[in-house]
Amino acid sequence: MFHGLNPAMGWLFAVALGLHRRSRRAVLLALPPLALGHALAIGVVAAAAVALGLRVDPVIARVAAGGLLVGWAGYHWLYGHRHRVRIGMTVGAAGLAVWSFLMATAHGAGLMLLPALLPLCVMPGVAGGPVALTLAAVAMHTAAMLATTGAVALLVYDWLGVGVLRRGWVNLDVVWTGVLAATGVGLVVTA
Repeated sequence: MFHGLNPAMGWLFAVALGLHRRSRRAVLLALPPLALGHALAIGVVAAAAVALGLRVDPVIARVAAGGLLVGWAGYHWLYGHRHRVRIGMTVGAAGLAVWSFLMATAHGAGLMLLPALLPLCVMPGVAGGPVALTLAAVAMHTAAMLATTGAVALLVYDWLGVGVLRRGWVNLDVVWTGVLAATGVGLVVTA
């Protein structure tokens, strides 16, 4: 749900498209491509986690994943605000999905699933194995993100307006960077 609250994950783009096209429908039509791009970004990391998790010692995988999260948090802290994906307001569904994929990748959305995905790789006797569980995790994560993104986009489009960002929005990128680092440290410490 945190992803859905962050304007960088798409609701602000959906609202902007709706305002640009003067259509609530445009807000709603922006949501599926946002979800698709996000799901693809976390799916790439999930596939890598399963592939490596089935072949690498779980302790080594946890320490490596933790180090990766801490490193990504450091990069995001130092340079994240300088590297923005540029896509114009007349973007279609494919461009919106590409934008979502790039933003979710840049924010480390898939990396944050590593603590949940790594244990799935070593669970014996699960129907469908780790691949089915990983697909379910990606679907659940995407559904939660989509529901939150949609709710926030409609709330802002219909009632609050984008002025809410100036009046009282918390910089969720700073919070996200802290969460990335804390999760990485947690993985290393509990390995």
